[in-house]
Amino acid sequence: MRYLSTRGGMASATFSDILLGGLAPDGGLTLPESYPTVTPGELVSWRHFSYPQLAFALLSRFADDIPAADLQALIDKTYTVEAFHNTAITPVTPLRDGVWLLGLANGPTLAFKDIALQLLGNLFEAALLNTGGHLNILGATSGDTGSSAEYALRGKRGIRVFMLSPHQKMSRFQTAQMFSLQDPNIFNIAVRGVFDDCQDMVKAVSNDSDFKTRYAIGTVNSINWARVAAQIVYYFKGWLAVTSRADQEVSFAVPSGNFGNICAGYIAKRMGLPIRRLILATNENNVLDEFFRTGVYRVRPTDQVAQTSSPSMDISKASNFERFIFDMVERDPAVVRALWQQVDTQGYFNLSATPYFQAVWESGFVTGSSTHQDRMATIRRVHQESGIIIDTHTADGVKVGLEYREEGVPLLCLETALPVKFEDSIIEALGCPPERPSGYENIETLPQRFIVMDADASAIKDYIAHHAS
Repeated sequence: MRYLSTRGGMASATFSDILLGGLAPDGGLTLPESYPTVTPGELVSWRHFSYPQLAFALLSRFADDIPAADLQALIDKTYTVEAFHNTAITPVTPLRDGVWLLGLANGPTLAFKDIALQLLGNLFEAALLNTGGHLNILGATSGDTGSSAEYALRGKRGIRVFMLSPHQKMSRFQTAQMFSLQDPNIFNIAVRGVFDDCQDMVKAVSNDSDFKTRYAIGTVNSINWARVAAQIVYYFKGWLAVTSRADQEVSFAVPSGNFGNICAGYIAKRMGLPIRRLILATNENNVLDEFFRTGVYRVRPTDQVAQTSSPSMDISKASNFERFIFDMVERDPAVVRALWQQVDTQGYFNLSATPYFQAVWESGFVTGSSTHQDRMATIRRVHQESGIIIDTHTADGVKVGLEYREEGVPLLCLETALPVKFEDSIIEALGCPPERPSGYENIETLPQRFIVMDADASAIKDYIAHHAS
């Protein structure tokens, strides 16, 4: 398997070549030169696979330069009952007839991002042990990526983590989960601004090739291809759990801000998984919903990014969206470069009057948005009907998913996080707090270690240079 850049300026590379880097050298995102395909016969043969077995069957196609025994060992080390508290790793639970919750938040930080980042941490450590090198991870988080990455990389030999988050714009639980870590290789930086400012600085640093090389900068954000690849697995696992025929279609409802999670679903569909609809749900920051309805991708200025009760989706620049658009424009890197240049200079691009928008219509996406009142009503409705408490982001997905539900087509709603991470909203919706998992009873009272900085890429680089390994 060889990889290319969406902007056309990177020599063909292996999985191991791109594993640690994040952005391609030309500022684009990496993708396989072609997607591997899965046959109906293979799907049938996988029906009784464990999660580690399924992960190996899929990931070995993307990481075929890693010896099979080594990859299997890393997967087995990652997806354990001890780490994810369930033998299925990603269990499905019925919400109502024909509608299921795909449980993705059973990992160490109670968020779906653990599924990929726990594996990424083990892949990184193995790669560095093989080379004797070191790595300085620079990441941005709107809530859950930060803690998932830090818990996956804390104490890892040769790795330091510099995580940017928007100052005072995450939930109290999310903030405490990150800032209470005292591991010496973890550095939390609260940025005066919104998530997009944090993400812009990660990209600015990554695009400084001299600095990136000198300080061995890597990333764990969903611009890292390995993260997307790891997320593909649970789409297959969910499909296998609720179907009985190799040709049976299902739909997935996915809360989306940065387009990474649903990008994995799109690739699973391209690989041959029988997906009828990919239902993309946004909150009030509805940039992606607007694009699929109108063809206009319009980035919001910082002061127009709403602070909502599903804060991990308070994003207006969907960094993974470039991968999808690359496919929609027939994988023409010149078109991608021109579109993102227009985003940088004018704040938007418009595909509505181009032939490419037909491909968007045919891609299997439908979209919708959700408000705070929608979230509260959905949390109450799900609890009344099933006894299950869902978090605010999952509620966005369920709300929009039910709007597109089709009779006879199983609907899988992807869980974002456990509700305890958004306790204030759950109390507002249900009048009582959600149950806290053991070990998290008083996390907000623990000492916190972080610094506050302006949204200044030069200052971030100075900080990394001073503290890098």
